[in-house]
Amino acid sequence: MNDAETTHTRSERRDAAENRQRILNAAIKLFEQYGVEQVSMNQIATEAQIGPGTLYRRYRNKGELCLDLIKDNVFLLFEDIEAYLKQNRTEPPSQRLKGILSLFIRFRETKAQLLKGVENSASTNPLRSRTQSPLYNELHQLFVELFDEMATTEQTHANSVFRADMLFTALSSDSYLFQREVRGYSPEEIVEQLCLTFLPRE
Repeated sequence: MNDAETTHTRSERRDAAENRQRILNAAIKLFEQYGVEQVSMNQIATEAQIGPGTLYRRYRNKGELCLDLIKDNVFLLFEDIEAYLKQNRTEPPSQRLKGILSLFIRFRETKAQLLKGVENSASTNPLRSRTQSPLYNELHQLFVELFDEMATTEQTHANSVFRADMLFTALSSDSYLFQREVRGYSPEEIVEQLCLTFLPRE
């Protein structure tokens, strides 16, 4: 690659990085003002002062944009979970799972709108999009491993993958927000109810 091509490539990368930041800044401003569900991709493009084509080349839908906005927070969430599991490795699996649930629900409380945007907009097929989400896959795997541990001490033939699926369904935005806003449970009460429902009695 000659010097002119190198300069052109760097310039393109810089433009792309600037566009990405403008898009993210515009999106967060509009989401905070109107809510994720009320904002269209065209509104975001207009606010960012870029063409819709530029926006769609980077983000196919609002779900991908929401995921980009929270990916740093997702990384920090898993760092917290890893540190928690290391500190509590001698605790029973049910106690460790309760700790993970508490950390995830704290995360959900602070990023509720963006998580809902990821879940609602990620795909025309929400069931398929869920299994393609890194957040889902990582957490689901942790749930399965802990349920497998529990199964060795419980006199049960419960399927760990099925239990993890059902737990994740209870943690989805629609289900969680129903419990928060309609039933009136606090985050702490939801953790307790999930433990009573999904975990063996101590």
